[in-house]
Amino acid sequence: MRNGRFTMVGARLAVLSLAMAGLTLWGTGSTARAQIPEAGDGGPGPVKAEHLTAELTTLSPQIAVGGTLQAGLVLTIEEHWHVYWINAGDSGEPPAIKWTLPPGITAGPMQFPPPTRLPLGPLMDFGYEDGVAFPVTLTAAPGMKPGKVHLDAHVTWLVCSSVCLPGKAHLGIDVNVVKGPVAEPQPVGALGSAMAALPKPLPATMSASAVGDAKQIQVTLKTGTQETDAAFYPFDQEVIDNAAEQPVASQPDGIKIWLKRAADSTALPKTLHGLVELSSTEAYDFTVPVTQGTVPPLPMTANKTPDTSNGPDLNAFSAIGLAFLGGLLLNLMPCVFPVLFLKGLSLVHSSNEERGRQRAHGLVYTAGIVVSFWVIVAALLILRAGGRELGWGFQLQSPGFVAVLASLVFFLGLSLAGQFEIGLSLTSAGGELAQKPGLTGSFFTGVLATVVATPCMAPLMGAAVGFALVQAAWVTFVVFTALALGLALPYLLLTMQPQWTSILPKPGAWMETLKQLVSVPLFGTAIWLVWVYGQLYSPEGVDRTVWLLSGFLVLAIAGWALGKWPAKWGSGIAAVVLIVIALALPLRKPTVDTLVWQPYTEANFTAARATGQPVFIDFTAAWCLSCQVNERAVLKSKDVEKALEKNHVQLLKADWTQYDPVITRELAAVGRSGVPTYVIYPPGKVSNPDVLPELLTKSTVLTAIQKDAKPMGQ
Repeated sequence: MRNGRFTMVGARLAVLSLAMAGLTLWGTGSTARAQIPEAGDGGPGPVKAEHLTAELTTLSPQIAVGGTLQAGLVLTIEEHWHVYWINAGDSGEPPAIKWTLPPGITAGPMQFPPPTRLPLGPLMDFGYEDGVAFPVTLTAAPGMKPGKVHLDAHVTWLVCSSVCLPGKAHLGIDVNVVKGPVAEPQPVGALGSAMAALPKPLPATMSASAVGDAKQIQVTLKTGTQETDAAFYPFDQEVIDNAAEQPVASQPDGIKIWLKRAADSTALPKTLHGLVELSSTEAYDFTVPVTQGTVPPLPMTANKTPDTSNGPDLNAFSAIGLAFLGGLLLNLMPCVFPVLFLKGLSLVHSSNEERGRQRAHGLVYTAGIVVSFWVIVAALLILRAGGRELGWGFQLQSPGFVAVLASLVFFLGLSLAGQFEIGLSLTSAGGELAQKPGLTGSFFTGVLATVVATPCMAPLMGAAVGFALVQAAWVTFVVFTALALGLALPYLLLTMQPQWTSILPKPGAWMETLKQLVSVPLFGTAIWLVWVYGQLYSPEGVDRTVWLLSGFLVLAIAGWALGKWPAKWGSGIAAVVLIVIALALPLRKPTVDTLVWQPYTEANFTAARATGQPVFIDFTAAWCLSCQVNERAVLKSKDVEKALEKNHVQLLKADWTQYDPVITRELAAVGRSGVPTYVIYPPGKVSNPDVLPELLTKSTVLTAIQKDAKPMGQ
């Protein structure tokens, strides 16, 4: 039995103790297996065993000399029980056949049709329920003597439900060896169905590729036609998280599949060997190299549940209707509702204004939303036409856009919370609706509503957007126009029917309290956008998030200045300068490490000393401020990095952020008990460590490198 799989399973799931007991019995050796009763007497069967029936069959009773014949093991399984695929997943073992064949007859490997996913708690197995046939190709040698021969087979399997039971059977079948040629038998019955379902190699007209990073592998399968469904099964273990969802994104010429990497995998696999099933009769077996890179974020139109057979098919009219309703519901999303609320406040303040002017504001607000949607859709279609694979919300795949949007939402939240008064003037020019700037304000409030709506996906929008993005451009624009009109409708109706504003409460102190409460969902949206920003920079997301939060702090200072000295030129100019600084902090280009620091372990340390090169150990921690200052000001400076590279210094980073007894012992070995600590070991297995001071300077490090780069005694 493959011990690696069960080490992982045992660590993850205690609830499978009964199943593991059965598997242990299966794997304890020939003595234990001998205690399992063997069904059958060497005949073809079917023979009854515990929870299944086994049978050996062929498509024809005869095989031509020098020809082939399809045989197969057929298992009929009781309800709620299953057997396993060649890669059983997180637990289990596939069936196997041990043949005893006459001279001249050979048997190929047992072939496995595509399996199904079999969830078991937090784990996922791959196997078969109800029944399955495993084809085997028999070959008769060219010089074989005609006559009847007997093919003997000892079959083993593992059948599981809430418990796992090993089983075995002694089967056999007689076959007539005849002089050819022999008519090709028809593939019928369970064996014929299994042969039709067997995965095929990718034809020359198709291609597959894979790109992977620390968390995911994305498989792109190009078939030449649009695919909507796909399921991936790995032939190798510990490559993907078997239980994770496999989101798919339909492409005009194929499909993309996102696979979560296995938690226990460390290095990215060089190749990916898998089976992809596109339908019940179309499956392909392929092996592709895995290119290291950044896996594109999952499009919002991706299908996380590939089986869409139970859902209704969309047409253009139903997609338009769903988009319109989705736009209406979008007004209730935490991203959009505060903007709509501010527009409602403007109506309360302007209830006595001219009706024509109010209607103009409604139309201009609607125009701002529609035009903004058109601009986004046009950009999306242009980029997709240029080969970029993007979906709705593609702006959120840009860290810069997310940083600006998060800062805008946070700053607007500060205004609503009462730090400064900019809310009404920012969105609709408050009581100056009758003036021309008010119309401009309404237009850009529509733009703002569209921008802040992009992180939200209201109910009913997903199906409509997914449909629109794979249609002709004019259909895409019509569907998104319907979505925009749905988003604009509530405010537009209020302006078209001014008498409805009479149901709104009169202005008063309640407005200020409610306005402050509305700031809460905006701050919540800002928190979520900060998380998205960090994910886009993974694994350096924590460091980048600090810069965005620092920008929030500067924005808070800008808001304080506007609140302290309202309507003053000086405070306005200061606020603009601070806002520019706040945006510059998260938008600054991330630094790229030119040197690679290996994590400190005893094995890495021993290997580094064995190279005969100097070894530099940086004992550090994320909570150590001095460590961070030394790293950024000294260790990452160009002069120091150049000296380290020139002298072939082996670099180890001992991260003490969380307690590590190995690092603690090494600190004690060099006479230290905390961080920062910096140690250089000169070349040679017995050289003494050179401990540098806690506060580093460039000259200190450069001098130490020059001195310690030479072997002791030189």
